[in-house]
Amino acid sequence: MQLISNYHRPTQLDEALALLDRADVATAVIAGGTVLAAAELSTATEVVDIQSVVGSDIARQGDRVVFAAMARLQDVIDHEATPPLLTELARREGPNTLRNAATIGGTVAEANPESELLAGLLVHDAVVTVAQTGGATDHHLADLLGSGTGLEGGIITAVSAEIGGETTSARTGRTPADTSIVAAVGRIVPDGIKVALTGVAPTPLLVDPDNLEVLDPSGDFRGDAEYRKDLARTLTKRVVTQLGGTS
Repeated sequence: MQLISNYHRPTQLDEALALLDRADVATAVIAGGTVLAAAELSTATEVVDIQSVVGSDIARQGDRVVFAAMARLQDVIDHEATPPLLTELARREGPNTLRNAATIGGTVAEANPESELLAGLLVHDAVVTVAQTGGATDHHLADLLGSGTGLEGGIITAVSAEIGGETTSARTGRTPADTSIVAAVGRIVPDGIKVALTGVAPTPLLVDPDNLEVLDPSGDFRGDAEYRKDLARTLTKRVVTQLGGTS
């Protein structure tokens, strides 16, 4: 791990992007400051704190709710425009001390494979706005997580999600309060039922409920790969059945 030599807290987005755009300096981004990716810190020599350059507002816009990237998870939970499923799953991200610091933008950037909130955002067709030196671009969360690219030299400024649609979730952990080993989240959409899983890939992902054999999870001390696949099948079937489908 490198020694961090400089800490920056810019007041303008352009200034923050310019700091990230320096080819000769490896820089890590801090949002809520609850998690710093080990991979980033292993190479970074400077840190850019974006708390003063990205907003924290939450607002409904048509059939979507837009979370500015610095919206704290507790604010996501408390806001009346947040879909009930996302309210429930945001509570599972950690205790209230963490939720009052952690941000929705940071949650997306971390891409934790066990994040049930990310799974919920996936079934709510989340779109992530990323600002870069050349301008801002929108990415479907599924594409952003699946490609592992899109954030280089960029800053997440907003995350939006569709409102509406019947939803449900199912999970298995060692205890009710423990982080889930595998979780399934579902939502009824116009063309059927959208399902996302955690704990079966490097990031949460959307799946085809009828084609789960393509999953290739890694095992750990809580369960080997085959156990996780069994959980994925069982929990997906439970979610689809609760939403009135068949699987």
